[in-house]
Amino acid sequence: MSRSRNWARLPERGSPLALWLIRAIALYLGRPAARALLYPITLYFLITAAAARQGSRLYLRRVSGREPRWRELFHHIHCFAATVLDRVYFLTGRLDYFRIEIFGGQTILDQVASGRGCILLGSHLGSFDALRGVGSTLRPFPIKILMNVEHNRALTRLFEALNPELARAIIPIGRPETLLAVQESVARGCLIGALGDRVAQDDKTVCCRFFGQETRFPIGPILLAALMECPVILCFGLYRGGDRYDVHFEKLAERIALEPRRRQEQLGVWVQRYAERLEHYARLAPYNWFNFYDYWAEESS
Repeated sequence: MSRSRNWARLPERGSPLALWLIRAIALYLGRPAARALLYPITLYFLITAAAARQGSRLYLRRVSGREPRWRELFHHIHCFAATVLDRVYFLTGRLDYFRIEIFGGQTILDQVASGRGCILLGSHLGSFDALRGVGSTLRPFPIKILMNVEHNRALTRLFEALNPELARAIIPIGRPETLLAVQESVARGCLIGALGDRVAQDDKTVCCRFFGQETRFPIGPILLAALMECPVILCFGLYRGGDRYDVHFEKLAERIALEPRRRQEQLGVWVQRYAERLEHYARLAPYNWFNFYDYWAEESS
């Protein structure tokens, strides 16, 4: 199975009832009690989720250069569970639970002040929702989110219920009206949030050097920025344990111009730059890597 299909074919973990139970625990028992429950939940997933456990093992082996211990696998999955729990609080505006340190904040302030839209390019590293805490520290900014709403529908419905305003800000990927919706949003000065580290089945890709191996990345977000003639700003919300998050912003490009004869080559250059920054931040916070599948297709190579 190709890597582009690995993550999309993973089954959803947990029923809608279980997800709503998590929501109830998070909102009505409070964060300390909910965090205490993360330990048995993490242990359950470590034991039962074989594919995710193997994905964690392959990644941690690549990062550390050795076979990871069980406690490291546990810590990796626990970090993911903690950010899923905190997502409930971010989406319901309970930001006083967190200490958020912002790096490169002037980059996003300048972009919003310019009145121009941009692509806000993130990944499945850490928490994209930690960006919601930035508005309480700096200033709110208009954002739309490109999202694959077909995968993990139960989780999507849960978070739509938590924040209906956010649901209206979602631009579904892969529909006839997607490009027009992005174009109109950029023209209004919106920041278009997108994730650039997973390859969907029909995505066009380029091969990049990533953690020492050639790996395929989607060209979609970079190509979209070129079509919109807008800047690309990278964002990474790294979970640092407890109530701490570090949110990093940095500009990848002011404008991406593609020459017709060198289009694929130039796309490859820009996506490689993204991959290098993604690796940089993954090494800063290795347990924040939340792609729990065979990312480098090691087992099929």
